[in-house]
Amino acid sequence: MSEPLVIGGDCGGTSTRVVVTTLDGAVVGRGRGGPGNPVARPPAETAATLVGAVREALGDLDPARVAGAVVGVAGYSRLATPDGAAAYASAWAGSGVPVALRTVGDAVVAYAAGGHDEPNGSVLIAGTGAIACEIVDWSVGRRVDGIGWLLGDEGSGFWFGVAAARHTAHALHAGASGALTSAVHAAVGGVGPEGFVSAFYALARDKMAGLAPLVFEAARAGDPAAEAIVADGADRLLATLSALRPGPGPIVLAGGLLTAVPELREAVRTRLRATLGRDALLAGDAAEAAARLAVLDLRA
Repeated sequence: MSEPLVIGGDCGGTSTRVVVTTLDGAVVGRGRGGPGNPVARPPAETAATLVGAVREALGDLDPARVAGAVVGVAGYSRLATPDGAAAYASAWAGSGVPVALRTVGDAVVAYAAGGHDEPNGSVLIAGTGAIACEIVDWSVGRRVDGIGWLLGDEGSGFWFGVAAARHTAHALHAGASGALTSAVHAAVGGVGPEGFVSAFYALARDKMAGLAPLVFEAARAGDPAAEAIVADGADRLLATLSALRPGPGPIVLAGGLLTAVPELREAVRTRLRATLGRDALLAGDAAEAAARLAVLDLRA
């Protein structure tokens, strides 16, 4: 008999990623698709995207070998609605996979991606948005922030982009210059202070968040304004995590900013040690973490 396999998936606002692994974690297939958040897109569309990525990951592998499947979904609450649940059930029925699909919030797989098997802990996620979540028995408990670009998401990519633009607008009006001001002005466009402000307000929100890397580049070059924004963002992320009042389980740092920007990650870790006397794990691949949850399900 062929060795059993499991499927793990990470369905986010930008992309859908799926892996197929053996029970000991060896990856034997990968698949990828477009956006997978059923709040931002029609559930039938994101469900079809997931199934397409599953088929790509399986390739020539026999779907009958699959013994478990877990995927983390951004916009997970949409799956609790009748049309959301029906869309995923219908798509999964046509996948050829003989086992039921278990969906969890994307925060759960982000927490599991810390490389541990502890069912209770906390995760701080900073990407385009930002949120801290309590994880209780591999489910999302209490949450802090994650309330969107206008009301919160402090320390997120959007927050950093707006902070960079705010600094640039004030600097241009004051006739000041600097690496961050020059980079942001060039990226946004507009002539002079008023032109810059008008050009910034015309940007789509994803383009505003896209200014965040300019902050980190300028900070690495020693720009004082950029360094101050990074420090402020780290303070805000630590405040979000502190407000969650993390329990004794692992604390995991996840999301594109915390995993890919070492300056921000280490600033958060330094503050975490100083204020809570704790350290944090760094999230790895969320799709592989979801596959590991599928293995834990089989062993439960």
